[in-house]
Amino acid sequence: MRTNIEVDDNLMTSAINITGIKTKKGVVEYALKEVIDLHKRRALLKLKGKIKWSGDLDEMRKV
Repeated sequence: MRTNIEVDDNLMTSAINITGIKTKKGVVEYALKEVIDLHKRRALLKLKGKIKWSGDLDEMRKV
């Protein structure tokens, strides 16, 4: 999908320096993936204590 956006130059420069990603497109795609992953992790955390698990962890680790 082709989209034109205005991005703050300081934000883009900081993101490029921090990530080491060389292109603006790469930085934007990385940031979008990070936002999606963050929301998925938050959704998983909301399940804490709501799912009952039974099993033998020591036995599973032998494999």
